[in-house]
Amino acid sequence: MTTWTDDQLDRIGEATELQLASTRPDGTLRPYVTMWTVRAGDELYIRSAYGPDNPWYRRATTSGTGRIRAGGVERDVTFADAAPDAHTAIDAAYHAKYDRYGPQIVSSVVGPQAADVTIRLVPRDEPS
Repeated sequence: MTTWTDDQLDRIGEATELQLASTRPDGTLRPYVTMWTVRAGDELYIRSAYGPDNPWYRRATTSGTGRIRAGGVERDVTFADAAPDAHTAIDAAYHAKYDRYGPQIVSSVVGPQAADVTIRLVPRDEPS
C-alpha cells in the first residue's frame, strides 16, 4: 500500500489551498477545483463546504480517483472514507488552520454535518 511521505504530508498539510481534479470515466481529468485541506495525524482530508450536492464532491465520490496539487506536490489519489473516530481530529485541524477566516466559513466544514462529506486522500502508486 502506498503512503504519504513525511515531506508530502508536511507540504500538503501546510498549504492553504489544495487543487483537486476528479477522473472522468474515460480516464482524463476534470478541471481542478480549489478547496481547503487539512492534515490529521498521517492522513490528509478535504470536506465539501456545501454538502453532498456540491458538484465537485459528487464527481469525486462517483469517480473514486483523481489528482491533487498543493504545496508543490502533485499526486494521483483515491478518494476514501474517513474513519468514524477521525472527525474530532479533523474538526480541530480545520479550526487550527482556518479559524482566521472567521466562524461562518469554518462552520461550513466542521461539525456533524461535515462528517458525512469528508474525503480521505489516499496516494496511489506512482508509475515506475
